[in-house]
Amino acid sequence: MKPTLSHSVRAGAMLVLLLPLGGSVPANRSSASPARATLPVQGAQPDPSVIAQFGLLNNTKLQSYIDSKGMQMGRISDRPADVKGFTIVDSPIINAFATPDGHVYFTRGIMAHFNNEAQFSGVLGHEIGHITARHGQKQQTRSTIANGALILGSILSKRVASVIEPASQVVGLGLLKYGRDAENEADNLGVKYSSKIGYDPASMADFFLTLQRTEQSSGAATVPTFLSTHPNSADRYQRVKKLAVTAEQQAGRQLAVNRDQYLRMIEGLPYGDNPREGFVENSVFYHPDLKFQFPVPQGWKSQNSPSQFQMAEPNGKAVQILLPAGNKSLDETAQALVQQLQLQNAQAQKTTVNNFPAVVIQGDQVGQDQQTGQQGVTASTLSYIIQDGQTLYALVGLCGPGTLNTYGSTFQRVAQGFRRLTDASKLNKQPERIRIKTAKAGQTLASALAANGVSSKRYEELGILNGMKTTDKMTAGQLFKVVGR
Repeated sequence: MKPTLSHSVRAGAMLVLLLPLGGSVPANRSSASPARATLPVQGAQPDPSVIAQFGLLNNTKLQSYIDSKGMQMGRISDRPADVKGFTIVDSPIINAFATPDGHVYFTRGIMAHFNNEAQFSGVLGHEIGHITARHGQKQQTRSTIANGALILGSILSKRVASVIEPASQVVGLGLLKYGRDAENEADNLGVKYSSKIGYDPASMADFFLTLQRTEQSSGAATVPTFLSTHPNSADRYQRVKKLAVTAEQQAGRQLAVNRDQYLRMIEGLPYGDNPREGFVENSVFYHPDLKFQFPVPQGWKSQNSPSQFQMAEPNGKAVQILLPAGNKSLDETAQALVQQLQLQNAQAQKTTVNNFPAVVIQGDQVGQDQQTGQQGVTASTLSYIIQDGQTLYALVGLCGPGTLNTYGSTFQRVAQGFRRLTDASKLNKQPERIRIKTAKAGQTLASALAANGVSSKRYEELGILNGMKTTDKMTAGQLFKVVGR
């Protein structure tokens, strides 16, 4: 995931991750909105933890579409009562997943990469298959929603990562990595359910190729985490193709693909990272909607979600995290932070950061060392709480015990670099969006992209997005996707 400290960070939702300090943050004007346009099956609402991690996509047309198709497929499934609801989340990652509570989620990234209704229907059927086969209930191991959704677990030392353990727990939403038997069963059910509501299930197999190409392409915009949570196999494409042939024979009619209808429906869908929700450029994090900026330490890895923005030293020896901290007083918030981090010998001092009232807190975190099992100091911390109007932000810096002399100056530079964003070019930066174009006779995809001003550096990326090779010949009037602001 790319930087997206977004969606008013969901009225304090990010506090669940580390700092349950109370209060809420006023809504910003991002592309996502907490409001649901339509109710899913049986009125089930999405899991708040999923929304805190990804955010909701504010697209009434697409949400209504997946509700309609999801309810239609849920009704003909083997266990209709188990299928609870459907939600599109505001993430560029290519993924779809079902949680054990019976809810199916699609990212806007995967919606952008489908090229017809039948591909969507096949993946929808696959996910409903996981629900109706009760794979979630049969497997107790829990994992994160998407590989790498949090960078902390992979790039921080065990000692520092343990400090952030609450964050990992929050995103442990029951998205399970299934074995081959479960995947095959879900594929079978996906073919069965999608053909039953009138769609050609062979398209599900075709979409596997898009996912594989995305994974193999270093130039692709997003990582297909669908493959990491849905392990692939060499014969899966052929197997689903064969199942699709049988399903179509049993249907006794030609099943629908509906390419043009789908492409017209996703016209204008945000593509890739949404800079309105925060972006890093030249080692600076900018948030146009919340109108602030601060530096990112040179060479540090950064990651963001609607819940928090994280920066980590490349060898995992230190981390600094930006979180909203509610709207109580600076003193109350500082006390709550000290308690939540379990700091001993904490020292707090009022200060200002570029005219923002602030409190700086230094102390040692005490707890159980994961490596030795002994109680003691688990991390050193230097944290800032910064007040912007009615909103408070916490910049929490954590490093190994006794290493604050090494990393404290870095934590300090980041916090003291927090300031109002006034650069119009950053404030007005807009996301790229899917644009649907019409081919002329004799054009290849590459020549059609060139005619629409697409850089040759992006041909392969756009080929994957269209489910085509750049050398593929197009027919007059054929619709295809480009991206642009």
